[in-house]
Parts: sequence; C-alpha cells; structure tokens
Amino acid sequence: MALQSLLLAAMAITAVRAVAIPDPTAVPAEIEMRAPVPVVTPAAIRFDGSHSYMHNRRNILSDIASGVDGVLNSLGSVLGTDVPAYVTEGIPQFFQDLPTGDQVLSRLDINDGDLDAKPTEVLNIPPYANWTDQGWNVRFHGNIYKIPDISREKLNDLADVFLIGTDIQDLTESQQNQARNLTQSIFIVQQGDQNVSFHLEPAPMQGASGQPGGGNAITPPGGSQDVTFPYETTDLGDFDAFVPIQNVSGGGLLAGNETNNVQRLNVYTNGTLSGNATAYLVPPEGITFISDIDDILRVTKIYQPKEGLLNSFARPFTQWMNMPEIYANWSQTLPNSTHFHYLTTTPEQATRLYMDFIYKTYPGGSFDTRPLNFSDVSATLSIRNFLLQKVFATFPKRKFVLVADTSNSDVMKAYPQLAHDYPNQVQCIFLRNTSATDEGDLFPYNTEGFKGLNSERYMFFKVPDDLRGLDIENGQCLNKTITQNVTFARQAELLGIHGAGGRLQGSAVVSFVVALVATLLLVL
Repeated sequence: MALQSLLLAAMAITAVRAVAIPDPTAVPAEIEMRAPVPVVTPAAIRFDGSHSYMHNRRNILSDIASGVDGVLNSLGSVLGTDVPAYVTEGIPQFFQDLPTGDQVLSRLDINDGDLDAKPTEVLNIPPYANWTDQGWNVRFHGNIYKIPDISREKLNDLADVFLIGTDIQDLTESQQNQARNLTQSIFIVQQGDQNVSFHLEPAPMQGASGQPGGGNAITPPGGSQDVTFPYETTDLGDFDAFVPIQNVSGGGLLAGNETNNVQRLNVYTNGTLSGNATAYLVPPEGITFISDIDDILRVTKIYQPKEGLLNSFARPFTQWMNMPEIYANWSQTLPNSTHFHYLTTTPEQATRLYMDFIYKTYPGGSFDTRPLNFSDVSATLSIRNFLLQKVFATFPKRKFVLVADTSNSDVMKAYPQLAHDYPNQVQCIFLRNTSATDEGDLFPYNTEGFKGLNSERYMFFKVPDDLRGLDIENGQCLNKTITQNVTFARQAELLGIHGAGGRLQGSAVVSFVVALVATLLLVL
C-alpha cells in the first residue's frame, strides 16, 4: 500500500516549484598563503581495527513514502534525510557492509582451523613517497588475508546476492567468471597481528610510453633494498604507515631535492606472489592529479544501482569515451614531476579490478582505497576527505588538479573546500557534469561550496574533449567555450533545476519521484 500511495502521489503532482535560484556570482579569491615547510611524515597512521561501523538499514518503502509527502510541500525534503543516503550521496550500496573476518567464517560455515594450511595473501596498494631532510618516506599500505575454499555453486549463490534483478546463470561465461572472482575477493578472511616485509627494486621501463596506459615516471639508477614494516597488521589485516627507506648512496635513488622526476620502485611483498605493487617517489614540487575513477575514468553509473552493479561485478571495465587520450596527453606534455594519484572509495577487497584497469588504460600512479573499518555510508563519505587531507599534508609545496564527477556528494564538498583551504595549491578542479549528460542521473548536485572561488580555476564539463588545449601548468582551467551557469545551490539540468530563477515544473517532479521509486526498489 505504501508503494501504491507513493505512485499515486507522484502522479498527482502537477505544479510543484523549486525555490528560485540566485544569479551566479563567482568572485575570484585573491588569498596569499605561504606553503608550509615539508615535515617528516608520521611514523604510523593506523586505523582502529577493533571498531566496525555498521548501519541499520531502514524500511526503504517507508522512507520513500515519507519523502513523497514532503515533495508536496518542498522538493528539498525528497533530497534530504528522507531518502537513504547511499542513493543521494552517490555511494554504491552494493559495496557497503561487506563481510570481514569472523563474518566471512560464519557465512561460509568454516572455522579458523580450516584456513591453517592456506597461504597468506597480500593486497599491496601502489604507494606514494615524499622527500624530507631525512630522505624518502614510502607510505606502505594494504591488507593481509587468506582465501577460504568456496565451491563454484556457493560462489554462484553468493554472487546472486549482489546481482540485482539478474541471475549469474544469465550472464555470459566471461561475465560469470568476473562475478565469481570478485565475489571470491570479497569473501576473504583478514589476518590481524601479522608482520610484513618488502623487497624494493628499480621499476624498469615498459614499452615506448614507459608504462601501460602511459606515464612519465623514470626508473631510478638503483635503490634495491629490503624493508620491514614496523608494525603488525590491525585486527582487520590492514597496514598503513610511512616508512623511511635507504637512499642507497652512490648510484642509488635520486634525492628528492636534486631531481624533478617521479621515480618508480617495484615493491614485492615477501612470502607471497600476490603482494606486488609500484611505488612512486614524488619530488616536493610539481603537479599531482588526484582522480576519482567511477563515472569519470570508467563507465559505472552508480546512480543506477542495477547498471552500476553489473558494470562493477560482471561486465568488463570500460573507459569513459576518450578520457584515456586526455590523460595520456597530460602525462606526455606536462613536466616530468607530474604525478597521478587515483582515489576511490571502493573498499579494499574490490579494488584489484580497479588497479588492473587503471594500469592498462591510464598513466601509472599511486592509489588510495577505502580501508575496511570505514564500512558504512557516513564513514565512506568521510574517508575521501581524510585521504585527500593526507596527500595535501604530505606534499605541501605541490600543485593539485582534482578530477571527478558531480554524482558524488563527498567530492562536491571536499574539492571546493580544499580550494578554500589551500588556495595556492589547488591548481584546477575538473568535474564531469553527469546531471547534464546522462539521462539516468536524476539526482541534483550541490555547488554551494564553489561560492567565492576564482571561477576560472574550476570547470564543469560534459565530454573529455572539453579538457583539450588547456594550459594547466600555468593555471588555465576553464575552456571558455563551455557554458558553466554555476548557481551555488542545488542543480539538476535534466530536471530543469538550473540557472537563475530556474524552476522545477510538475512533470519534472513526477519524473524525479518515479525514477527515485524505481531506483530504491532495485536496491531492496
């Protein structure tokens, strides 16, 4: 009955108006800020593995019904707390509350003894390193785990839980294999209180472009060494700390104050074949691109749960239009000190596919993912800002180019806030406007945070070619042929919430509410 009432209410709406939106008034920010002196990175940045963030899912139909009641008075109520956060915030619900540790053992009806003979596996996330007066410090981070035996039939059953409206048997053979592999990577058992050590070697060039997907980092003349991580893993198997490495004088690593080049080191985790990664030694000055992945580098459609899930679990990762060409051009034309860093709030267990896709398609670079104890929606929304602040603190003299799309509310808050807080470091902000280009994205995005920023330092774009020809090194971030119309309020082009005096007509409200109902029903 709640659903029937909801649909009737939606159909009855004919002339609901949104609040008028003020004229755009971008005010250049002329703020002088002195870059702080580089500091030694913390010896350890650890997460509390004893605490698990678990949220209680509410009755979604009740949420929708209460939201529609609010629509009759104000569109804002539909876009507020009445709607589950994982829908409006651009967070894939299928990557929330993944089982860990004992939860996996319970779901699979196995015990710790069943894992005794299993080899230890390592997810070694490609790290960045900074230079201080004490030398290079590498931020080693990742996870230690074991893979339990799971039958093909059981994997199919577990995968079907994630596949909304689709049975794994309906997929092609390759899609079935990908779904099973990703499900297997989720149902792992993290290993706490473990010691980790690494072997480092210069990373050789790979092909004419240096790396698959491009990249202008160099191979250092030396630097081979063994490194022992100074702390045991957390209860959830995570390790994350900056560790000093030897500069290996005399044909070894290039000092960060004597080179403008990013250097690459291969990192091999001792005792396993799975824990390999590439470390990027980043000089104090230069440009760092911090890039989201979903719906900016690859086609995900997180705002359409069924499509987003199939694109993540079963379908091959697909580049978004010709975005790799844009990134390759940046990699090849900007100075050798340019560094690429990829930040996704996808949890650790599901990131191997992401890393494999990036290194085959885009310039090589360091990575950040969501640690295991950031598991619910509120924690997921906080982790991006946490990781961004870490990068900015690590490289206080570097310029940053921030790239993402408008479907993530945490991006829409964190990116402009960084520009306010670090006006001399944020070089450019580039945001793909999914609300204007993808008819499946009917959720407004909020541009309030951009008020007061220099309007020529950020751009909302529609296609990758909008980014061509910009002199990023010298601060040109705006393609003036691309209309902006930033209103410093909620916007949704496909719903008509855009521009000065923009009003949402009744048919647009109906479209939004019906789309919202369909979206939420899919995630039940």
